Amino acid sequence: MYPDSRVLVGVINRKRDLDILKSERWYRIPPARKPRGIHTDYLAFFLSGAAVPKGSLPGVYWVAEYKGVELAYRHQLLPDELTNKHANVVYYKIQLGAIQEKTPPILNPTRRAISFITTTGDRFFAAQRIADLYSDSDEFVDRLS
Repeated sequence: MYPDSRVLVGVINRKRDLDILKSERWYRIPPARKPRGIHTDYLAFFLSGAAVPKGSLPGVYWVAEYKGVELAYRHQLLPDELTNKHANVVYYKIQLGAIQEKTPPILNPTRRAISFITTTGDRFFAAQRIADLYSDSDEFVDRLS
């Protein structure tokens, strides 16, 4: 990852989705949440809810290189969830490289609400808290919106 690499931080709040990320190396995003498409070099993963490691705070614990994207219906991605109300919704299925642990993790001590964050590689590596990913400091490369 370079200082000007584009990093998209997404949320995982179900243990099942974390297991899929680690074993199958893909992540799903509804196009309604990213209507302009997926323009990133890396994806990082903010864990909340049941996905947070026991005894830890919510935060960014994993990162992976973006490898590609395809469109798929949710029922194709999660065939055992056919009764889900979003089963017939199309999702971006993001293919990923090796899943790497973010050490130390970027924590969220203020419990700031997260959906997606677009940041840069230099901010990502320097960050200790979620708020640091938004830094406007002159020491960092320009952040794209």
